[in-house]
Amino acid sequence: MRTRVNPILCKAKRTCNEICPEVFKLDVWGYAYIADGFEEIPDGLKESVQKAAAGCPEGAIVIEED
Repeated sequence: MRTRVNPILCKAKRTCNEICPEVFKLDVWGYAYIADGFEEIPDGLKESVQKAAAGCPEGAIVIEED
């Protein structure tokens, strides 16, 4: 499983970082990006990433299943 943040849709609501701070980091303006080393989501964090995607009010998180 992979995930990415669509930078055009992200409105810096910070929900993803609150739900899964290991994967979703925030830049200085509060916009989300994927932390280094998380090109593939580990099994232990998949549920949190899915919750973050579901909780994103802008729908900016894209999940790609393998």
